[in-house]
Amino acid sequence: MRFMPQTERDVAAMLETIGAKHLDDLIAHVPASLRASATINLDRGRSEADVVGEISALAARNTGASGFSSFLGAGYYRHFVPAAVRAVIARAEFATSYTPYQAEASQGTTQAIFEFQTLITQLTAMEVANASMYDGASAAAEAVLMARRLMPRRPVVALSRALWPEYRATIRTYLSALEGLDLVEVPFDDATGATDLSALDRIANDRLLCMVTGYPNALGIIEPLGAIAQITHRAGALAISATAEGIALGLLRAPGELGVDIAVGEGQSFGLPLQFGGPGVGFMAARLTHLRQMPGRLVGQTRDRDGRRAFCLTLSTREQHIRRERATSNICTNHSLCALAATVYLSLMGRVGLRELAEQNVELAHQAAAVLEVAGIRRRFSGPFFNEFALKLANPLAALEAAERRQILAGVALGSDYSELSDALLVSVTEMNLGGEFSRLAAAIAEVR
Repeated sequence: MRFMPQTERDVAAMLETIGAKHLDDLIAHVPASLRASATINLDRGRSEADVVGEISALAARNTGASGFSSFLGAGYYRHFVPAAVRAVIARAEFATSYTPYQAEASQGTTQAIFEFQTLITQLTAMEVANASMYDGASAAAEAVLMARRLMPRRPVVALSRALWPEYRATIRTYLSALEGLDLVEVPFDDATGATDLSALDRIANDRLLCMVTGYPNALGIIEPLGAIAQITHRAGALAISATAEGIALGLLRAPGELGVDIAVGEGQSFGLPLQFGGPGVGFMAARLTHLRQMPGRLVGQTRDRDGRRAFCLTLSTREQHIRRERATSNICTNHSLCALAATVYLSLMGRVGLRELAEQNVELAHQAAAVLEVAGIRRRFSGPFFNEFALKLANPLAALEAAERRQILAGVALGSDYSELSDALLVSVTEMNLGGEFSRLAAAIAEVR
């Protein structure tokens, strides 16, 4: 926290302005027991350096993730963030309490949103993108709502069971208030970990509205997205892809090239640190013919009357701007700072840099899998993977505990989300993992195998 000195006169003036008598009045709504427990017991007269030293010693008793080798992933990923990202987004002109997309507030912010949209269309090979999604899960739910607006007579929403659990839960929550929709889970193949195409084929008929598939999926597997889109299209339905690990799009064939109609995902990997799980930034891209049913806002490029390049809010579909009954969503741009960070990150990386990073992730993940296999630890699924894979273990929770004793966060046990996968541990590898960590991970897991 910054040091912000105020005199007693300053404090009194502020209290008078807001109609309070004492500072304690500002937190009077907090239960007295909690206020009492928050009291800081510091002797008067201690120096600032002395107090900082004591607080630092207390903080050091916590165990931070930075002291561990981490193989955590499962939807949020640890990637290196260049210092330039923070330097750019920390510029004062991007910090405003005013709605940042208003042209009079900042052409720079509006341009940044436009650039974000452009980068997302390039990543996904789609024709149009917005910049208003909170995270990947809410973007996926908004995509399903968008599909419903496009084809309101179709009642069946199909979700791959290998789609991220949080995404499925969010979609289920969004749709719970709507009538006439049936959610169907398409199982994954127990051997490959990919969506069961024959199961999808059986439900693909004129009742199917859309099919939502993870790309890669929650088991780390790269789905046969083209085949899924073909089956979905044969039924006249819409194919939706959801990408939680955005770096994968630097290497995999883009969803738009594989026939996907709406591509959504999470942009946390693009320059956003993990930050205890959030915030992230979602993205959505679609076909131009579906533009009018996209949620959120789109920024467009134009010319002012003097012929100068300018940016403006081109399409806004929130009830704040159009008639309430015609609004497509209430979602707004309050993650624009995160979108700005993603824009800066992707601009720094460039097309070649992003591909090289994606290749590095793949190579390291496959090296880790090979080291584990030599130690006798097998993959749970045989399908192709990007930078995440599941291990088959007798007791994943015991393996996690054994690894933690060695200062290793070994991954995520899938049993909590998938009762049928109580024997699986999901391991994520990024460019932040060093080769020497793989043998340590193998030794720790082998200890309880």
